[in-house]
Amino acid sequence: MTGLHDRPNAAELIEAVREFLETDVAGATDGRVRFHARVAVNVLRMVERELADGPAMTADHNARLASLGMADDAALSRAIRDGSFDDRWDEVVAVVRASVADKVAVANPAHLDPPS
Repeated sequence: MTGLHDRPNAAELIEAVREFLETDVAGATDGRVRFHARVAVNVLRMVERELADGPAMTADHNARLASLGMADDAALSRAIRDGSFDDRWDEVVAVVRASVADKVAVANPAHLDPPS
């Protein structure tokens, strides 16, 4: 099945801009402009990871919430605050920990590696 839009797709466009900033802009500038080019490269890497892994991570997150009988994060937060999960704390911690790991994997996967 094909989409409405032809190539390059969104992921390919983002990759092209990231590579341009990474090589041409950052390599040809210094100081503030170089710093901002590096920040932009990091932002585009996050977007690339979210486009690639986000749908599966969202499905996993929703399945984890459902395993606790929760429809969304707000419901989970309310249930934690009102003590509904005091007897299932290990399950809640596992769900929250997995969700945080997914968020970190998109934001900066290097933070998931323990320091050596």
